[in-house]
Amino acid sequence: MRAISGLRRWRHNPLRRGTDLVEAWVALVALLLVLVAAPLTGCLVGSLAQDALQESVREQRQSRHQVTATVVQRLNRLDPDPEINTGRDPRSRVLADWTAPDGTRRHGPVTTTLRSPRPGDRFTLWTDEHGRTVTRPLDSTTATTHAVLAGCGAGMLTALLVECIRRLIVWRLDRRRYALWDQAWDRAGPDWGRTGTGS
Repeated sequence: MRAISGLRRWRHNPLRRGTDLVEAWVALVALLLVLVAAPLTGCLVGSLAQDALQESVREQRQSRHQVTATVVQRLNRLDPDPEINTGRDPRSRVLADWTAPDGTRRHGPVTTTLRSPRPGDRFTLWTDEHGRTVTRPLDSTTATTHAVLAGCGAGMLTALLVECIRRLIVWRLDRRRYALWDQAWDRAGPDWGRTGTGS
């Protein structure tokens, strides 16, 4: 709104400089870009991220399998990892046996959420086709959340970029105004405004 009123104010003003009109137009264009281009960029990036992440969800669901493992021996208790864990599940490291989706028997150290694992306890873990342990597959809701965050981030970055360009242009216009003022003062001469100098 300020940009539109700025254009209207400078339109017929006799004190208007060319740089003032350019600055008002730059402000109007920047406003339109922030209101139109930033949301469109956010929607486009969010949509592309959603497609890519949902494809990743489908691939992970096909390539990762949940199997049942049996505790052979407890190794040690782990501190909760904030990146993997929400803090509500204690994690323990155990030596376990499990059967891979391809039928081979596997044996090795894995982490479990069992509170106090004992030999013979059963728990589930995620593996690839060959029985190697992997993280749980990405779920659709988390993928959508990441896509929305990517879209919001792209929209905000677009708006920030537009504002930075606008400020750079205004800074250049201000430098031009100061240069023009210096030239006008130089033309007026060092005696401007003194009594008896013929002015």
